[in-house]
Amino acid sequence: MMDLILWRHAEAEEAEDGGDDLARPLTPRGEKQAARMAAWMDRQLPEGLRVVASPARRTEQTAHALGRKFKMRAELLPGGTLQDLLELVQWPRAKGAVLVVGHQPMLGQTIAHLVGLKETECAVRKGAVWWLRQRQRLEETQTVIVTVQSPEVL
Repeated sequence: MMDLILWRHAEAEEAEDGGDDLARPLTPRGEKQAARMAAWMDRQLPEGLRVVASPARRTEQTAHALGRKFKMRAELLPGGTLQDLLELVQWPRAKGAVLVVGHQPMLGQTIAHLVGLKETECAVRKGAVWWLRQRQRLEETQTVIVTVQSPEVL
């Protein structure tokens, strides 16, 4: 069994014309979103969790809110693909749980692919978490949605 927890970065400042997209920080509202979601996740997350994040400033700040060690991985930068993400986390071969702090559309594409949506991607709100689980049922491997949480409803 493997859990894949996808956390979209919280609300970030808009990019200025010609500004560095990767340097955009969280807004004060985004900091609150990240803190609320981190507090909820801290009570739910299993032992031995691996945490990886995009090196963009907004994802790094979101991941920091959790207060756990994490690795920044370039595969998760904007422009990456769902294949990059799945390879990085070794889905579905790895055991245990991996938390990925990343960006749209990569997270939504990964969700749509894993749960078999007709669309190529699904909407993921800023600061929201999608928790997926790969499990065996009889002879069949299934991906199920454990929970979807948004910071606004916590």
